[in-house]
Order: sequence, then structure tokens, then C-alpha cells
Amino acid sequence: MFYHVKELQFNARVSQPDPRFATMLLEQFGGPNGELKAALQYFVQAFAARKPYPDKYDMLMDIAAEEFSHLEIVGATITMLLDGINGELKNAAENSAMMKFLSGGKAEREQLIHEVAVNPQFLALSGGGPRLTDSQGTPWMGSYVNANGDLTVDLRSDIAAESRAKIVYEYLLQFTDDPDVQNTLRFLMTREIAHFQMFSAALDNIQPNFPPGVLQGDPRYTHLYFNMSNGTDVRGPWNEGQGPWQSGENWMYISDPIDHVIKTEGLTNNQPIQGSSHTEEEVEQVNRELSSKRSQEVKSAISSNPNQWSSYIHTNASSPKQHQGNAK
Repeated sequence: MFYHVKELQFNARVSQPDPRFATMLLEQFGGPNGELKAALQYFVQAFAARKPYPDKYDMLMDIAAEEFSHLEIVGATITMLLDGINGELKNAAENSAMMKFLSGGKAEREQLIHEVAVNPQFLALSGGGPRLTDSQGTPWMGSYVNANGDLTVDLRSDIAAESRAKIVYEYLLQFTDDPDVQNTLRFLMTREIAHFQMFSAALDNIQPNFPPGVLQGDPRYTHLYFNMSNGTDVRGPWNEGQGPWQSGENWMYISDPIDHVIKTEGLTNNQPIQGSSHTEEEVEQVNRELSSKRSQEVKSAISSNPNQWSSYIHTNASSPKQHQGNAK
């Protein structure tokens, strides 16, 4: 059940209209790294998490609700950046400044197109409000949403999503001089950082969580680094020393991958376990144990009685749970 509060989570303000920046800001309304993508991604991911991880379900729904409130902030900012244009467009019988653009010659029309960057449909179709497109007019797509049904995978997708959204706001801040708009963008950018931390903490709370999913991988190949670049060997913590494993396990650097592949007949014959302290049999045992654990996490939460989603525990109806977002 969603409950809309008319007051914005952050009081969006605009000093003056700016159609060009309104067009750019569409990236965070209907773009692949925008607020709608984030809201629906966390919303969809939450369903599979509800039984095995009810605490993570609550977190995902809370953050999804907040992302919907951020979508409202972005939409409100876009509308204010286009303030006055909608009324001018409706005033079709008058020779207003906007009508001069629309009914003028080629130069005037080209100036208007320039004012809305490279997306003239923004005004021609929306009449001064936000549309579910990116800044180039590409419609929002459901394929933007990543939900794999495994929380260790989904949370990593969410960490990446917050990182991309954060950097988009960081870039957008460089294209507006409006201090009020900058304050709004800084708030939204900062919340991306907060969500990044929340998802990171939630992932760390699920143990074990490496590698993503359940199966551990073949120990003959998990620790190998192939030098696929011609020239000087470059070494670092991604190909030498201890990786993300327990003490005593290390990266194995294959400096001549062609020779190695030939000698092992395509890594299928005489390929020893290098860097890992686990045998294939031990890895298979871990696979069985973790498979059983993850499966039981889901099954143990399923009632043997007729299944229903909500229990409707009676609470004080005048004091519903208050979410940070406007939308829940």
C-alpha cells in the first residue's frame, strides 16, 4: 500500500527557468541510471528477498520508496525549470514570446530547438512537463532493471547502480549555475552515497557472500591471472599476492598464456590447482552445503498453511510506519 505525502522530501527550488538544463536533467528522470530505474529495480528485487531475508526486504522497499520520492523531486525541478512554457504553449492565439519561436522563421525555430538541446520532442509532446525519456528522447525501458533473484548478486547490482547515479549527478552539477538547483542535486547525489553504504552493509551482513550466488567455481581456474597484454608485465593486487580469499591463497600469474594453454591442451589436461588450498572434492562439498543452506532459508519461511502475503497485524492506524520516501 503506497501513501503519497504532498510535501517533497527535499524542498526543490529553482532561481530561474532553464530549458536546456531541464533537458539534461531528464537523464535522472527517465534515463538508464535515473531515479525511476532505481526505484523499480529495488522494488522488484524485494519480492524474492521477502521470505529468506525479511530484513533486507524491508530495506529494499524503504529505499525504493525513497527513490520514488527522488523521482518526484527531479520531476518537480524539471517542471520549474520549464516554468512559464506550458502556459505560453496553451496561449495559442496570442503573439507571445514562445509563439514567436513556434510560428517564426527557420532561425527562430532553430533557436528553440537549441534551447531544448537536441530533444525538441520534450516541448512538442510534453508541453513543459517531464517525460519518461533520457536527455536524448530515448524512452525508458524495463531492461534497465536488474533483478536476478539472488540477493548477493542483486546487492552488487545496486551498489553499481548507486555509483552510476552518483556520478551522473556529479556531472550534472557542472552544467548549472543556479544555486538552488545545485542544492537539490547535491542532496540527491548525497543520498546515492548513503544508499551505496546501506547496500554494502547489507551485502556484508550475508555470509558467505563470495563468490556471488552459490557455486564456488573450479579451483583449477579461480586463482589464475592471464597476462593478455603485450609488453611490460604490470603487477598489482588484482594479479599478485592474496586475493579476496582466506590466508594462504594467492593469485597465480600466467606470464605466457599461449604457452600455458598449449601445454595444458586448452586448460583441460595437466592443469594443476594453483593458488587455491582447496581440492575439487572440497569445493563440491561446499557447493552442496551452501546450496542446502540457501534453499532452506527460502523453504523455512514458507508456511504450510494456505499462503498469503500479508498478516495485517493490528497497529495504531493513526501512526502508520513512516518511510523516508514520499511514495510509501
